[in-house]
Amino acid sequence: MHAELIAIGSELVLGEIVDTNSAHIARALRSLGLEVERFSAIGDRADRIAALVREAAGRSPVVITTGGLGPTVDDPTREAVARAFDRELEYRPELWAQIEARFRKFGRTPTENNRAQAHIPAGARPVENPVGTAPAFIVEHPGGAVICLPGVPREMEHLLTQAILPYLRQTFNLNGILKSKILRTVGLGESAIDARIGDLERLENPAVGLAAHAGQVDIRITAKAASEAEADALIAPVEAQVRAAFGDFIFAEGAQTLEEAVAQLLAARGLSVAVAEAATDGRLNARLAVLPQAAQVYRGAIPAADGRPLEAEAGRARSERGADFGLAARVLRSPDQNRIELALADGASAETRVQGYGGPPAHLGQWASTAALNLLRLRLLKPDR
Repeated sequence: MHAELIAIGSELVLGEIVDTNSAHIARALRSLGLEVERFSAIGDRADRIAALVREAAGRSPVVITTGGLGPTVDDPTREAVARAFDRELEYRPELWAQIEARFRKFGRTPTENNRAQAHIPAGARPVENPVGTAPAFIVEHPGGAVICLPGVPREMEHLLTQAILPYLRQTFNLNGILKSKILRTVGLGESAIDARIGDLERLENPAVGLAAHAGQVDIRITAKAASEAEADALIAPVEAQVRAAFGDFIFAEGAQTLEEAVAQLLAARGLSVAVAEAATDGRLNARLAVLPQAAQVYRGAIPAADGRPLEAEAGRARSERGADFGLAARVLRSPDQNRIELALADGASAETRVQGYGGPPAHLGQWASTAALNLLRLRLLKPDR
């Protein structure tokens, strides 16, 4: 079993809004063990939507669309899905009654164009929408089902949880689970990680994949099983191999950020840090200042002075702000190669790092702050701290 998702709306393909619905649905389907194999986005053209729905239904037993169920001319999903299965649109009085009742709750009267929302493809299964005016519907066909949900996230999420997930579980006898564990690494590039665990990336269940970010790489282990306990059992030995391969390069699991991991280490040891930075767009201060533990572990920032050794600036930040550590980052830009300079001072000693950077200039600050935070993290992992 697998699924395909189609986001409908010209505002999506024009780049005016971001499709968050598909990501939400994909995460929700994991609770059923249903894997999403493809996302698509398409504009408000009924003929093109019909062709895409027809193709998707031929590939995937479960197709879920979002959007295009409003009352206006540019809401073509009902017509398009009917066309995809060579069906007519039929008027459902009970849906019109639901729409009228919904409007009455707001003290309003539906206009005639709202009546279009009471039309769904002939033979389709209606899905009442108690939180909006656009009824959803399900078209069942010999190869599976096409489920059409409204595009308003609040409405989509309610219907997905209350109606669609139970429908899928019962109709397709879905009793499994798809579970992922994410191990977050810093300090190694994606290719270096792939070189170490390429054999694990060839596994099918659990599957191992990589996702690169600015200076960080996530390792995702995903298992499909009949229960969460069985999925955990599949993940555990692969996770052990990944941890053995990367050790302290792994800074967290799940959604924890690098700055959160550093703050956790500082708080556990009753320590604090102050920063000095230059030409980093203030990214280091920005990432630390908003942490929930900031009042406990962060003493603020100073600008790093030009022309002075960076370790001296780290020491100055430490002393001026009354912190246990001074952490400094500086970006040096040049036509040939941009460089990132780092320094960490604890009062007794200082260490420095210099690394090149060949990526987009706009990302330099993020890379520099990530490298600086990792320098502090590694220091905090040492036994004497």
